[in-house]
Amino acid sequence: MAKPAKTKIKGAEFERSSGNVFADLGLAQPEELKTKLVLAVRLNERIKALQLKQTEIGARLGLAQPNVSALQNYRLDNFSSEKLLEFFNALGYDVDFLIRPTSGDQRGTTQVLMAA
Repeated sequence: MAKPAKTKIKGAEFERSSGNVFADLGLAQPEELKTKLVLAVRLNERIKALQLKQTEIGARLGLAQPNVSALQNYRLDNFSSEKLLEFFNALGYDVDFLIRPTSGDQRGTTQVLMAA
């Protein structure tokens, strides 16, 4: 990946983001980390709307309360993208995948879209 362009404004130097903070930080598997975070944000939005206690959420998701707390606080090391998708199913959501070609020779992206 090419290094982001640097910009100076009033003596401060900035680097333009690549669009993935995990890649910008040089972390391993930045696309997976970004996907997991977006899934967790959408999942936590749905969990919050249910207005349940963590133990009740845990019962629905098959998790112990401390793991629900980890999920709600975005400590995602112990959750795979696949497991996060399973949680949507447990909460009554269908998960569909759409794979399509990119335009031109560019690298593809991963997006998480949520139906209203």
